[in-house]
Amino acid sequence: MKLALFDCDGTLVDSAALIHETMRRTFDKFGRPEPRFEDTKAIIGLSLDIAIARMQGRPHVEQQDIDMTAHYKSLFSIVRQDLDYKEPLFPGIREMIDLLTGREDLLIGAVTGKSRRGLNLVMETHGFDKHFIVARTADDCPSKPHPAMVTECCDETGMNATDTIVIGDAVYDMQMAKAAGAKAIGVAWGYASVDELIANGADAIAYHPNEILRHFS
Repeated sequence: MKLALFDCDGTLVDSAALIHETMRRTFDKFGRPEPRFEDTKAIIGLSLDIAIARMQGRPHVEQQDIDMTAHYKSLFSIVRQDLDYKEPLFPGIREMIDLLTGREDLLIGAVTGKSRRGLNLVMETHGFDKHFIVARTADDCPSKPHPAMVTECCDETGMNATDTIVIGDAVYDMQMAKAAGAKAIGVAWGYASVDELIANGADAIAYHPNEILRHFS
């Protein structure tokens, strides 16, 4: 048996535009300089309060970051409706997930910096909720790259980390996988560069979702 743990933003769905617009409105509300799109992409994958602190050059979360996090959360669904933005799947993701869910020797889960509500919305929108049997979010665990998301998913499913593969687009995903003792596959269609993924521990790079399948053969 193997356990496949997928990151969400930048790996399964393309949510950068939605995240950036919500972040832009949040920074504007608090009178902060508008972030660049590149700045937003660089923090996708972290828990939200840590991400906001990092975007302002702070190594630790302060009260303003907590206040901005609460405002961001209150805005997210509004911005999603304003943009009529449904966080689309990257090309090939649905077909890859459909093939993996047909396997009797494989369990599928999610490890994400999203809130539990945000992950559930993505899963329901794309009909994945019945395929992902375990998940850990920013509401459940410390932020990536802490290994807790992976280790807790392993504990819940009775799997060993050595039989677990983390698939993600961020350096934090690679670092988390390595810290947990799991294998790490970086995806080239997300928000970090291939060089960054390799430098942070990726055991392999997938340039298309169908390339992920061979790691479960």
